[in-house]
Amino acid sequence: MLQRDVMPNTGDDFIAPVCFEQIEILFQDEHILLVNKPSGLLSLSGKHPLNKDSVHYRLTKDFETATLAHRLDFGTSGIMVVALNKSVNAHITKQFQQRTVKKTYTAILQGHIANDNGTITIPLIKDVDRFPYQKVCYTTGKQAVTDYVVLERCSSPLSTRVLFLPQTGRTHQLRVHSREIGHSILGCDLYGSQMSGQSSHDMAERLLLHATTIAFTHPVTGQEIVGDSPCPF
Repeated sequence: MLQRDVMPNTGDDFIAPVCFEQIEILFQDEHILLVNKPSGLLSLSGKHPLNKDSVHYRLTKDFETATLAHRLDFGTSGIMVVALNKSVNAHITKQFQQRTVKKTYTAILQGHIANDNGTITIPLIKDVDRFPYQKVCYTTGKQAVTDYVVLERCSSPLSTRVLFLPQTGRTHQLRVHSREIGHSILGCDLYGSQMSGQSSHDMAERLLLHATTIAFTHPVTGQEIVGDSPCPF
């Protein structure tokens, strides 16, 4: 069973539970990897010596030059692109900065969303008083835009499976946006909510958020790369 998405109140206090799940390599050539990250594994090793285990730490045992062009939250599972040299990393990083990388996420939210699709536009900024939280701020927050499509409405538990298509990539964007529309992601400890006396955090053993697809231009060949990681929940 995967661990809950337990996160720290301060960066130095958090000790990640041991993750027994393995990283799956979905695609590999001499320039990039596409990997499937399990829930409950850090993307990068933390400062605390007990937080050494991570996607990057594991991969560098077999791919010494591997670098991460982006990250997934500790509790989020799914597809990541990994560069195998500095120039490739710079190219992919630039694609992220220019917002040409297209990603989709599957999530299960608390309750039933009324609309079948929509766009959430709520600006976010780091909450300096509560690491690692992000907060909504319409004056100094950075633009954050998320499109969503309802895939299924479930009755037990009362929940909605959605496909997220983020237009921006702010920290915790999907988690905060879900809470702000009144439907927190199941298993989310940071941005949970109560509905009919039930906590969204307690409705799942892990954060039910999965990076399903990623599409970008191969830094060397120029071909479009489309990676897919089927949702495990």
